[in-house]
Amino acid sequence: MQRSRLAPAAFAVLAVLLAGGCGDPGGLRGAGPTPTAEGPTRLWPDLPSPSVPAEDYGAIEAVKVKGVEVPQGDLRKVDPVDVVRADFTENPGTYEPTDKAYKETVERLKDCAEDGSGEQGRCPVLKAYYRDLTGDGRDDLIVGVSTPDDNLDIRVYAEEERQLTQIMEMSDAVLGVELAGRDLIIRAISSLAGYEYHTVWSWDSHQKAMLPTSDEIVRAAKGHRGKAPKSSTPRPSARPTPSGSGG
Repeated sequence: MQRSRLAPAAFAVLAVLLAGGCGDPGGLRGAGPTPTAEGPTRLWPDLPSPSVPAEDYGAIEAVKVKGVEVPQGDLRKVDPVDVVRADFTENPGTYEPTDKAYKETVERLKDCAEDGSGEQGRCPVLKAYYRDLTGDGRDDLIVGVSTPDDNLDIRVYAEEERQLTQIMEMSDAVLGVELAGRDLIIRAISSLAGYEYHTVWSWDSHQKAMLPTSDEIVRAAKGHRGKAPKSSTPRPSARPTPSGSGG
């Protein structure tokens, strides 16, 4: 009979211990008060609309390239050097026609090998790459041209009804270039020591050109601290004027 009286007492003690937190199985617990959510605050709501848009780093327009045929609409059958010559000599892009770097690049294009002749080592045209960037199922042509101001002029070409068309052009102090799907990602040196620009160029079907859809400044990789561009004008992250203009 004594055992039957002890059992209820033992259960009562166990219930008190559990209520006090001993043997907590680890259930959900409150994290304390939650901060009140705040929506965005609009600054200077009465600012008048600008009358003239700012110069846009991403104001890229497609440019027809004359004098180069595209056999069967296949850009792989076109010599990239011929494309660069035809386009670069007529379209300075981010350069001014009077820029020393641009003039020297045009001269160096004459040194690209033709039929086994020429000074191949001085040719500024880098290896060409191909990728369908426009989504039409056909490869587009990506070329890079080294310029005397230590920049890299990058141009992308598409074929439209047998017509060669330049759909992207930029020049910068480039650290590296990557292809990710249909995006072209360019890493460039920033005028701010220890930082670099990461710009993602993507095809825009409305503009019919590649546009810089993402542009950010980030800390450079550990151990890498590139030199600032030779351009004497520091650029904001929006970069209205790429550092392609030589002196």
